[in-house]
Amino acid sequence: MPETRLPAIRKQYISFIFQGFNLFPALTAYENVMLILGLKGIKGAQADRTARELLSEVGLAERINFLPRDMSGGQRQRIAVARALAADSPLILADEPTGNLDHENGRKVMEMLKKLAAEQGKCVVVATHDNRIEDIFDRILYMEDGKMIRETARGGS
Repeated sequence: MPETRLPAIRKQYISFIFQGFNLFPALTAYENVMLILGLKGIKGAQADRTARELLSEVGLAERINFLPRDMSGGQRQRIAVARALAADSPLILADEPTGNLDHENGRKVMEMLKKLAAEQGKCVVVATHDNRIEDIFDRILYMEDGKMIRETARGGS
């Protein structure tokens, strides 16, 4: 696919959650989510309602007007999850989403992402070295030197 088509494909089909959160530091949690909604063409009352609902779903209803610098790592990661869900893409790619979180918060974020993605019919692909959260996933592909060396699957949603 030509490089010029990739941004449109990403915008329509893929959401990203990054280890470093990639939030806009000068924007509140609410504004970070609203920005994504605006890029998707959702504006006005519908965007406001969606942003508030998503931030509430990730447990940040009381912190929607806080800047990322005034929030914990777990809270910032939950904003990133809300943004990924706001994009309403069928595929969510998460790169080391627990890398900046302690085990408890990392586990909470991953369980929440799995639950919300299942409820909304999303496919979530997580790249991680954190084997402490393996039991959360339905299918695990183990990679070594760029090659799949093993696969496990569990029943689940």
